[in-house]
Amino acid sequence: MKASPPDPEGLDVTDATALAAAITAGQISACELIESSLAACHARVDLGAVVYLDEEMARDGAKVADALPPDQRGPFHGVPFLVKDLGGSAKGLPATAGSAAIRARCRRPESDSHLLHRLRRTGLIPFGLTATPPFGLSLTCEPDGAAVTRNPWNPALTPGGSSGGAAAAVAAGIVAIAHATDAAGSIRVPAACCGLTGLKPSRGAVPGGPDFANYLMGIASELVLARSVRDVKTAFEAVAQPMAPVYLSERPRVALALPARCGADQCKAAESAADALRDAGCEVRDIRAPDQLGDEAHAIARTILAVSLAEWLTALKIHDDEVPPLAAAMAAEGRATSATALFATSRQLAHLKKRSRKLFKSADAVLMPILSSAPPVVGALDLSGSSPDDHMARLEAFAPNAALANVAGLSALALPFGLANGLPIGVHLIGPPGSDFALLKLGALIEARAPAIPFPHPIAGLTT
Repeated sequence: MKASPPDPEGLDVTDATALAAAITAGQISACELIESSLAACHARVDLGAVVYLDEEMARDGAKVADALPPDQRGPFHGVPFLVKDLGGSAKGLPATAGSAAIRARCRRPESDSHLLHRLRRTGLIPFGLTATPPFGLSLTCEPDGAAVTRNPWNPALTPGGSSGGAAAAVAAGIVAIAHATDAAGSIRVPAACCGLTGLKPSRGAVPGGPDFANYLMGIASELVLARSVRDVKTAFEAVAQPMAPVYLSERPRVALALPARCGADQCKAAESAADALRDAGCEVRDIRAPDQLGDEAHAIARTILAVSLAEWLTALKIHDDEVPPLAAAMAAEGRATSATALFATSRQLAHLKKRSRKLFKSADAVLMPILSSAPPVVGALDLSGSSPDDHMARLEAFAPNAALANVAGLSALALPFGLANGLPIGVHLIGPPGSDFALLKLGALIEARAPAIPFPHPIAGLTT
């Protein structure tokens, strides 16, 4: 894979593309860059972002990168990269899904998942794992048997979840880009909490093999969290599978939807993002928030997550007393779900996907807030409780309608739009299946007009 020509403005933008451009320009080597990331890991260990670090892997990967001829370098050549502790595996990095029980049983993967293999070919250098809540069961990030993960903007607050460690690592500048997964908002919620950009790809748009262990009946997908739309687009281009694309209208049509349970700051950010799209020449109109579809999607996702967890624990011979109380309660709920009930859930999923198409009859995309409020304090949504009803209701209240994109197989792009009380606020665009590139195009229009995000830390190795 040949490297793309360096962006002439790339060195003025702090993202992964800029890091690769700096290497191409001879301003820094991959070895120097990886040492900067390792130093940042140790300096910011109190954030709890990284749960596993392989410094030998990091240095070996950087040496290989520096020795690679220019015509074999990818668009992220020599850029340090962290993998989520849940989802597609990376060779040599023993993912544990945030679970102490799995940690006691896991082995080092001998190969990459298809997605990680393609990301590695872009020149990214994986060297560690980022934190996730046990089994990805929360929108905050408190791994079992490890330190809680904190938000670099305010360490008293959560960075979101379940890709909370990835978000904290990127916002803290440990890396410029990190692997993330999303089964019910787990890319978009941390993006909103930490001022980042993340794409939840359309169902089937990215590979889930070879074992499809994180597929979850199609509601889960994987990609990255980053500081720019261009980084997310480059990552998506590298891994995307062929599917029928959905294009924007000649004058893009965007529907603005504001759930009543979203706070004033969240709604204001979405309205400002809508104004940015108007300024870019888009047609924007208000619609009613798809709350009913969101509620149904949340219920479907809950059933799938519970049954999946029950099967997961059984397959690994993990007993309920080895997992947090809420995880045990969810697994019990999954075991109590009959085969006929699960089949009915699969039918409901298909029907909801079809009904969601109505959102796009007169709009290319729907623009909404991601969260209902600012990030809560760490521990607010941990797994110490025992009521799945209470826990799942609090998750849905925090991220209204987040599961809709997952259950309906839609594309969903999260990106920041300004600050409120010193914290970033995120909005997201959702579009029909196959609209991933169209959303990235709209996202770039918003990003170009959004207020600058003054991250609490520069990216390691690139301080301009």
